[in-house]
Amino acid sequence: MLLRRWLLPAVLCFVPASACLAQEGLRDTTLLIIRHAEKPLVGDHLTPAGEARAQHYATYFAPFTDPDGQKLSIDTIFAATDSKNSLRPRLTVEPLSKALGKPIDTHYIEKKNDDFVSELTAKPHGHVVLISWRHGGIPELLTKLGANPKQLLNGDHWPDEVFDWVIELHYAPNGKLTSQRLIHEPF
Repeated sequence: MLLRRWLLPAVLCFVPASACLAQEGLRDTTLLIIRHAEKPLVGDHLTPAGEARAQHYATYFAPFTDPDGQKLSIDTIFAATDSKNSLRPRLTVEPLSKALGKPIDTHYIEKKNDDFVSELTAKPHGHVVLISWRHGGIPELLTKLGANPKQLLNGDHWPDEVFDWVIELHYAPNGKLTSQRLIHEPF
């Protein structure tokens, strides 16, 4: 597999050559991918710390200021669909949705990343898209979006105990992935 190398501030990223193909729906788009907020040992909701994180997101992402100081206004919010075991992806972004007056699209099942990626690449959803997902599905989602999860996550999976990361993927006006980075939230 051919790899393209992208040098980013503090991160050296390798992007699969296949990711360099233009994707119509991702033209001039920034994707922000988060894991749902903290979860209890038992139950489908958020812990008090998770609820606090969700409330914090109502200001942290409205607008989001990336490490370069660029202010990004969220156009679309996606969350993995509710399951019988977890409402957390949706609950994590509900306060933000209310603050922005933007609905949360919960039509996509985290275990069916192909369907979700097809939707993202087929048509535009705005310049900045926030995705709240379950951590087990994020590495595969990143791969399907042309990113390198091993580089971003420093391994094959999103660690169970980590809730304060934001993945930023930027696609150029031609729809090609140009940068990827891991951001540590200050919360």
